[in-house]
Amino acid sequence: MNDFPARVVVDLGAVRGNVRSLAAHAPTAQVMAVVKADAYGHGLVPVALAALEGGATWLGTAQVTEALHLRRAGVTGARVLAWLYAPGAPLREAVEADVDLGVAAPWALDEVAAAARAAGRTARVHLKVDTGLSRNGLVPGQLPDVLAAARALEAEGVVDVVGVFSHLALADEPGHPTVRAQADAFAQAVGAVERAGVRLEVRHLANAAATLTEPALHWDLVRPGIAVYGLSPVPQVAGPDAYGLVPAMTFEAELATVKPVPAGAGVSYGHRYVVPRDTVLGVVPVGYGDGVPRHASGTQDRPGGPLQVGGRRLGVAGRVCMDQVVVDLGPGARDAAGDRVVLFGPGTDGEPTAQDWADAAGTISYEIVTRVGGRVPRTYVESDRPAGDAPDAVAHAAHPSVPVPGGVA
Repeated sequence: MNDFPARVVVDLGAVRGNVRSLAAHAPTAQVMAVVKADAYGHGLVPVALAALEGGATWLGTAQVTEALHLRRAGVTGARVLAWLYAPGAPLREAVEADVDLGVAAPWALDEVAAAARAAGRTARVHLKVDTGLSRNGLVPGQLPDVLAAARALEAEGVVDVVGVFSHLALADEPGHPTVRAQADAFAQAVGAVERAGVRLEVRHLANAAATLTEPALHWDLVRPGIAVYGLSPVPQVAGPDAYGLVPAMTFEAELATVKPVPAGAGVSYGHRYVVPRDTVLGVVPVGYGDGVPRHASGTQDRPGGPLQVGGRRLGVAGRVCMDQVVVDLGPGARDAAGDRVVLFGPGTDGEPTAQDWADAAGTISYEIVTRVGGRVPRTYVESDRPAGDAPDAVAHAAHPSVPVPGGVA
């Protein structure tokens, strides 16, 4: 396989196809592919390029350094927005690199203005308003003063307010009353900015879940993240297939040690799993140091995270260790060291999926793919996914869209 006994295989063709499907779900809006956190563990630059080839016109990063990495890698054919930073961030470099910047606090506008003056060019900014997530963003009482300061800076040619945006707290629960409340709050913020005379280029609110389930919230730009990678943001409603998505990541390894053990042998730390009969155990040389969640350990009563070995769906036996997990291959198993083990993949060949691991660990698929460690090499392949419209989204029929005062662009 390679020098490391495991790898992540990323299907860039799936990424392109997923972006095409997302664009079909939001035909009135542009698509910003969110590639923060090393593209959710898939690889920042390769995924960004594939997303642009699939039709995205914007890229979204959390950190300024991520945006700068894209520019330095030659990703220049798209707008890039970075929205999360602390005082002292490299904002001058961002302005010089033609990166759009979110402004989520009064001090942030001051620092962006200083960076723009130092760079000798106008900074493009998006005002981030807190509509109910209580995370990053301007609260309603801060918006008037920040807006007045931004308008003064626009008059000087220091900044250009090109966008207003916010983030939904419960879009993954379609129809939840907070979605309507945040939609109303966002519309009010947009109205206040536009009444102040700002000519906005983009207004954006929809994450992946809202892109797929709330068409009234698409505005001018949608910001899908997890769906770019082929995973459903609303698995309790429907899986990826329903939305025209294909999971892009496969995490696979090679069996290391394979050996017979007698009935009653305790397995891994704490002996939380004891083999009930003579059997064959296999060691898979990846563990929580590689992102395998320890919460997906197996016990005597409950199998751990799922694995596919020799076409069989098995589970982690005993505790997940830093560098390895153990799997009970069964009596008389003929598996051998070097045989392929699939921790998760698209699920098309019966292998477990990232959602299966999320269920086993009590978390979300976002965490499963993003946490795969850096020592696991990434390999890129190209599938052949034809362009085409996404299938009708289950959630569109199941949940009425949220009306937005003032209409949607």
